[in-house]
Amino acid sequence: MIRTTRKRLLVGLAAGVLGVGIAAPTVALADDNSPNPSPSANTDRGGDRQQRHADRQAEFAEALAKELGVSTDKVTAALEKLREQRQADRPERPTPPSAQDRQAALKERLDQAVKNGKLTQEQADAVLKAAESGVFPGPGGPGHHRR
Repeated sequence: MIRTTRKRLLVGLAAGVLGVGIAAPTVALADDNSPNPSPSANTDRGGDRQQRHADRQAEFAEALAKELGVSTDKVTAALEKLREQRQADRPERPTPPSAQDRQAALKERLDQAVKNGKLTQEQADAVLKAAESGVFPGPGGPGHHRR
């Protein structure tokens, strides 16, 4: 009876540690919303962050393997399998439209507004020219902050 309780405790502990090991890096990466001062600094920090993440994952796998009494390779393979399954379950992020696509869509809407009598052709041309010169805020224009 004591053995089954101990096994259940170990299985529960392993499941909890495994859950934290998978969730913690995700939360840590999501919390990093600091603006990047320069592209080169971002590259350096990204490499350091990836290395620290890999080191933490290796330490976690070793500790879990020791606790469960299995090889580190087996734990690492199981973690990788779970990570891949989780990645496959995530929906793909849609690709944002390019500047040319946004410009073409604006031109279509302006042409329709002229056709409907809501704008004159001169007004539509002025709006299109302002958009092309970056007067309006939005992706790629003033007021847009990349993360």
